[in-house]
Amino acid sequence: MTVREILKMGDPRLLRQAQLVTDFDSDALHLLVRDLWDTMHAANGAGLAAPQIGVNLQVVVFGTGQANPRYPDRPAVPPTVLCNPVITPLGEAEQLDWEGCLSVPGLRAEVPRWQRIRFTGMDPFGDPIDQTVEGFHARVVQHECDHLWGTLYPMRVRDFACFGFVDALPTP
Repeated sequence: MTVREILKMGDPRLLRQAQLVTDFDSDALHLLVRDLWDTMHAANGAGLAAPQIGVNLQVVVFGTGQANPRYPDRPAVPPTVLCNPVITPLGEAEQLDWEGCLSVPGLRAEVPRWQRIRFTGMDPFGDPIDQTVEGFHARVVQHECDHLWGTLYPMRVRDFACFGFVDALPTP
């Protein structure tokens, strides 16, 4: 088990555009995926992107299982490894909901996200992934993929009255 350091907001590596994965089914990619899972689980996260551990590749892992202490009232999200993702919103509907981030510890905000999306990409073996998801699952995918394009959730906040420290907010 290898738990890696999670970069925090302010580290310029979190603002880079991640590079496409070109070497599928390699020892290096499988090791990266294992480190992402180990690090995410150790931090009780819902997902983690390679840039958050300082690796400039388009790889994200996400999945909450049945009982995630950071999201106790949210539905489970199936474990997924996604490389080189493309997200397509399905419809105009957005949803505001609370988000946190392992790279922005202790803070939460209401963030707008597309309610329903289609995401495509590849798994670590180079096999295609094509899924349509909505609600919390769609939010998790969008949040993690934002890390690949140098976007942290505070950059998406529209109302800073709904942004603050978890222990000071009246409602997250």
